[in-house]
This record gives sequence, C-alpha cells and structure tokens, in this order.
Amino acid sequence: MAEQKFDEIDSGAAGVKSAELGKEMRTSFLEYSMSVIMSRALPDVRDGLKPVHRRILYAMYDSGITPNRPHSKSARTVGDVIGKYHPHGDFAVYDTMVRLAQDFSMRVPLVDGHGNFGSIDGDSAAAMRYTEARLAKPAMELLRDLEKETVDWRPNYDESLQEPEVLPARFPNLLVNGSNGIAVGMATNIPPHNLGETIDATCLMLDNPDVTTEELMKVLPGPDFPTGGIVMGRKGIIDAYETGRGSLTIRAKHKIVEGKNGKSSIVITEIPYQVNRTNLMQKLGELIREKKLPEISNVHDGADRNSPVDIIIELKQNAIPQVVLNKLYKHTQLQVGWGVNMLALVDGVPHTLSLKEMLFHYIKHQEDVIIRRTRYDLRKAEERAHILEGLLVALDNIDEVIAIIRGSQTDKEASAKLIERFNLSEAQTAAILEMRLRRLTGLERHKLEDELKELREKIAYYKQILSDEVLMRQVIKEELQEIKNKFNTPRRTLLSAAAKDLDMEDLIAEEDMVVTVTKAGYVKRLPVATYRQQKRGGKGMQGVNLKDNDFVEHLFVASTHSYMLFFSTAGKVYRLKVYELPEASRHARGTAIVNLLPLAKGETISAIIATKDFPEDEFLMFGTEQGMVKKTSMSLYDRTRRDGLIAINLKEGDSLIAVRRVKRGEKVMMVSSAGKAIMWDEAEARAMGRDTMGVRGMTVPGDVKVLGMEIAKPDTELFVITEKGYGKRTPVSEYPEHHRGGQGVFTITMTEKKGLLTAMKVVREADELMIISEEGVVIRTPVEDVSQLGRSTQGVRVMNVAEEDKVTAVAIATDSTKEKSSEDSEDAETDFEQLESGDVFVDEDADGEDVDEDFESSEADQ
Repeated sequence: MAEQKFDEIDSGAAGVKSAELGKEMRTSFLEYSMSVIMSRALPDVRDGLKPVHRRILYAMYDSGITPNRPHSKSARTVGDVIGKYHPHGDFAVYDTMVRLAQDFSMRVPLVDGHGNFGSIDGDSAAAMRYTEARLAKPAMELLRDLEKETVDWRPNYDESLQEPEVLPARFPNLLVNGSNGIAVGMATNIPPHNLGETIDATCLMLDNPDVTTEELMKVLPGPDFPTGGIVMGRKGIIDAYETGRGSLTIRAKHKIVEGKNGKSSIVITEIPYQVNRTNLMQKLGELIREKKLPEISNVHDGADRNSPVDIIIELKQNAIPQVVLNKLYKHTQLQVGWGVNMLALVDGVPHTLSLKEMLFHYIKHQEDVIIRRTRYDLRKAEERAHILEGLLVALDNIDEVIAIIRGSQTDKEASAKLIERFNLSEAQTAAILEMRLRRLTGLERHKLEDELKELREKIAYYKQILSDEVLMRQVIKEELQEIKNKFNTPRRTLLSAAAKDLDMEDLIAEEDMVVTVTKAGYVKRLPVATYRQQKRGGKGMQGVNLKDNDFVEHLFVASTHSYMLFFSTAGKVYRLKVYELPEASRHARGTAIVNLLPLAKGETISAIIATKDFPEDEFLMFGTEQGMVKKTSMSLYDRTRRDGLIAINLKEGDSLIAVRRVKRGEKVMMVSSAGKAIMWDEAEARAMGRDTMGVRGMTVPGDVKVLGMEIAKPDTELFVITEKGYGKRTPVSEYPEHHRGGQGVFTITMTEKKGLLTAMKVVREADELMIISEEGVVIRTPVEDVSQLGRSTQGVRVMNVAEEDKVTAVAIATDSTKEKSSEDSEDAETDFEQLESGDVFVDEDADGEDVDEDFESSEADQ
C-alpha cells in the first residue's frame, strides 16, 4: 500500500524535484569544496589573508577602531563582522581575532589586544565581552590606500554593503605572517618570516625579476618563527622555496647552567612554533615518572615577566647535558617536524607556489595597486586643478563676475551666464558661486596659485609613473623600505646549517665502557669505574658471577660510540656498536652473545677490535692457532651483514686466535705454547683481500699451538705468564728479528710447578696489567712491579692463583695519569687485550672518593 502511494507521487508537484543521487552528491560536494577553498580555508596570495581575517580588519577599519583611537570591545567588532560580512559563528570569528593579536602566533600581530588574549601555555582568551581590541599599526599598512579604488569590491552576503575582495597589502603579509588551513582535499602550511628580510627579498626581485632562489636566500635565509627556536639544516628550506613543499626540523633553544657538586640544569628559553608549553611540561613529567629520563631529577616552571617561556630541567649529578638534550629532542616536542606546503589562491585557483612565484604574484598585485592608486590620485588632482583654474579666472574678473551674479534671478541663470561669458564648466561655475568673500584677498589668491602649481607637478609625476615601469617599481621599493624602517624587528629563529636527524647514538653518552666476554659466550658492558686498582700480589675482586667451568676470556675498554668488530674462531667478522651491547652490573654474567650475533654451532668469538673509523692506510693482522697470518686493509671491513662477513679463510682444523691493528714498519711478535717467540716485520706479509687464507707466520709442531700475536713497538717489552701466575717481562730488543715462518727463540723456562705458558702481551713500563683467571677473578697490577728478566729465565709470582684456578687471559690498562708521548697515545690500541682509558677500574662512593675496602669480602658481593 505504501509502495502504491509512493508511486502515485507526482514528481512534477510543487517543491519536489527529481534528481540522480550520485550526480547530486557530486555537484553538492563540489560546491561545498569550492566554498571551503575559496571562502574559508586558503589565503589569497596577494594579501595573505583568508576571508575572515580580511573582514575582521576591514570591519575595524570601517568602524574607526584604528591605532590612534581607544580600544573597543571585542564583542562589538565580532558583531560587526558577523552582521555585515561574515555570517558564521561568533566564537569562530572571535578565535580568529584573538590569534591576530597573539605575538606568539603572528610574527607581526595585526590586532592590538587589551586584556587576556591567551598564552603560549594554551590558555584560552577571556570572553569577547571582557576584552578590547583595535587595529595594530602594521595592519594599517595592509589597509592603506583602500579608499583610493586600489582593489575591487563586491557585495556582502545580503548585498546591502560592499566589501573589498582583497586588501592593498603594502607588505608581503603571506610570507611575513604565514598561514595554515585545511580545505577539502588540500591544506596549506606557510611558515612566517622576518618582515625586513621579506621586504629585502621583494626589493631584490623588483630589481631583477630573474633572480635565483639561491640569491633570494642570501637576504631571506629561512623562516622566522614568532617563538624563535632553531631550524636544523638548509635542505628543507631550499626544497620549500624551490618547490613549495619541504620539511623543517625545529628545535627549542636552551642554555646549560652549571651547578654545584657536578649538577647542571638545562633552561629551555624558546620552544618550537605552535607547541603548547603546558603540554610539553606534562610530557616531561610523564617521561620522568616512567623512568625514560633517569638523568633528570626535577622539572619546574621558570617563566616570569622577563622570560615567559623558561622551563628549568634539573639534572642529576654527573649527567651529561647534551645526551639528556638528545633524549628530550627524541621523545618530546622540544624538537618537531614542520611540513611546509605553500598553497595559496591565485586568481581564485589553489596553487602550490615557490618563493619566487609567491613574490612574483605579490609584486604583480602591488603594481596593480600603484597603477590604480596613481590613476585615482591623477583624476583627483586634475579635478582639483580644473576647479582652481576656474577660481583664478573668477578672481581675475571679479567685478564682472559679481555683476553677473547680482543681475541673475537664480543660481542656474548665474551659472549659465558665467559659462557663456568665461567659457567655464559647470563644476567651475558651481565652485565660483560657492566661493567665500575671503578668497578675494590677495593672500588667498597667492595660495590658490601655489596650490595649482603643486597640483600640476603632481599631475606630471603621476603621468610619469603610469608611463614608466621602472619608476613605478621604484615607488614600490621606497614604500616597502619605509614600512621596513617602521616595523622591522631582529630575527628570532636561528638557522643551523647542520641538519640533525637523531639516531640512537645521539641518545647515548660517549664514555668508556668495560666490555667482557666469557668463554661460554656471555657479553656485557659496564662503566670503567666499576673496578679499582690494587698492588702486585693482591687477591683481586670478584668481577663476574659465573657458571661452573666458565671464565672471562676477553676484556677491553672502548667508547660507547665505537664500532665493535667481533672476529670468530671460524674466521668471520660481525659488527655492532658498543652501546648495542647489554649493560649490566659488575656481578651479572651478561647476555649470551648468540642472542646478539648469528653465530653458527661451535663458533665462538676469538678477537674483538674497537674502532671509530676504517682508514684505508691501516691494516688488520690476523693470526691463527696453526701459525698462519694475513694482512688486510681496514677499509674492507667498513660494511656489515646480518650473518657476518668472511674475515679470513681457514684451513681445516685451524682457528682464528688474534686480530691486531698494524701500521707500516711495525713488528709482529708471535708466541707459542712451547715457550718460543718470533718477531718479524709486518712488510713480510703483503696486503691481501678479505676473502683470503694468508701466509705462514710461525711454524709450530703438531702438538703445539700459537698462544697469541702482538704488535711489538719500540721500547716495549714482552710479558708472558704461566697458568699458575708466574710471569716476567723481557725487552723486545732482546729478541732477534727473523723472517716470518720460523719457529722462533725461547722466551721462558717452564716448569711443572709454574704450569704451561698461557698468555703473552707486549707492554710498556707505564702500563698496568689486568690478569683474569678461570674463576673470573680480576687483578690489576703495574707492569713496573713485575721483574724484568732475560729471555731464558723462569719468572716471578705475579698473581696469587688458587689451587684449582689458573690464569687464562691478560689485558692491559694504560693509566693516563702517567706521562706518555703523543706518539704513544696515537699508537695505543683498543682491542680486547689493549685498554685505552685513564684511571679505569676504580670504584667511587657518592662523594667521588676512592673506596679503600676490599670488595671481595664486602657486603655488596654477597
């Protein structure tokens, strides 16, 4: 029944129109889209204003609420705007008006607000009935010459009034104050700029229309945000200026205040544009509560009348401010990305504009304004000159004029007689009839003549402007410079040439870390202050709590930002950064290295090199258990793969035992478990590729293996130690230099009591030895405390080793407090057996003093 009634409806009935739904939707949406684009969201390229901004400024101008008048209630202006020109919500209009008055939103505020107009903290403005406003002085430059027919006008929404389609805009407001808005299917985001710099760029283009973007950037280097900050890098600016699209990175400005007891504070003095300060402080509090910023002890508001932005971030003792800043940049809005999209209306059509195109359209608008203003001024001057000429004719014949007037019955009759007698126009006769008697004096006549002379000069000047494009452009330049002199302010935003994309390394403090790797394959890093120095013969302290049959095999010191090259017994190399290694306490075993590196079954780490770069003129020397060696340029290892790279090809049954950095002219020393040592020049091994086997470095019998390979530098000594802790040092100069491939000479006399030779090291007297046992006990003793003996002696007790324990590895800690030559410093290596840090392995209490008690029996070890 319902369907029947619906079918009976006459589609032609009054008020009912038949239409296809899809077509109607498309038409309606297109109309809505164009309305939003044209009338709400996008600025005009000529004056940089959206319709609501333009209507607010014009309504205040039309009502006389100018800078030389008292402030007027904001509600009055809002009422005028929505009643006369903008039939939308009053709160929307008021919010727009508020923004025009905010010095943290507008680079050059256009409204002078009186009262609470909001804050950078995100506080909203007071209600419009409480606040007052008037036009700011710079806004008058946008409206200047409006009454001189410089722009087109159109009816308002009810056609009862006229409103300007665009303002004369005597400075490039679109660039100066920027704009942002979201239309339908498009958006604009134009950053603000410095007024003086923008005017200079405009003048530069007036002088040379073919100026390049690079030349423009010499006077307009980049955006200038009202809240200051730092723009990182030039690439985003160049992209935006050349294409209309770019991505900026904006950072807050800060200063670091040094406090007492090693504590510092970071004071944030400026924050990025459009960042809410209150939300920023709340985010900081959340990060501190969530332990994501453990270096920060407190954050509080330091804002006052003189410093309205200051946020004071107090750091804990010994926290590194730059690392904390990098974390803040990473996790908070102290660094933000700002996408530039310079979209504006050109002749009512949206266009993405480059800097040159934006200035071109502005200059074109100014030329049109000057031409129309000059035509208006010319017409007014000619009209006034015409009147003055008639008045002067009347004064020259005043008696006859008076007689004609007195003899006429009406004004019309007098006008006709004057026109007929003196050949005047109706306008001139009307002026004569209205002339006062005071004009008959000689002084008044002189004034009229001077005024006419001045007008004739102006008329000639106006005609010259209209006929001379160069002069017209000069007029534009002069007026722009006048505005610059009146309203220019210093640049607030700094421009940094270095683009800084934060990566993980920026969040890590650069400091020396101790890295340990156990025989079972557990790795960890911990600060160098964990261990302290002891005298020779000391018992050491427990460094690692280990599983049964596990012991520390590799120990070294390296910066957190260094690369770690892990060389495996299988001849492969893996690469990590030190900060990627897990950090743990002194007693923790660490993390299984198989969780960090894709090691094959049975593959273990045999050597580790720490380096920050990979120079082509430095080499890695490889040594294997069967005496093979290979020299390869470090530059060939400046790459990485998930499953590792081949570092050296090995014979079946052989394994890699040592990797050392070597320079030209250095000597290589190898020691075997049979107690023999051989020294040869590195040039004996020619440089080879990465995927090669190498050559014979030392010949060893089948039951003997090579213990280690070191670089023997001048004035160094060879230190060797047995399983039971007996060792000695012998000058390298006592060892004869051989060709590579020999068996070597004896370096120690071994006995059953002292055990087998277990480790070797090339040392200096200023060095200190780190000796590690299977049980994980670590002792540090100066090299000078170890007896210097000849090659064929037995050695002295260096470490008191427990009955079931034995020495497994030796490392060197170079004490930077002792004097070293610059050459020595340059030659120092940082691999798993060569430590390069001063005063390492020192425990400190809260006051920074050395702890004297023995840690092995302390409660902390329980």
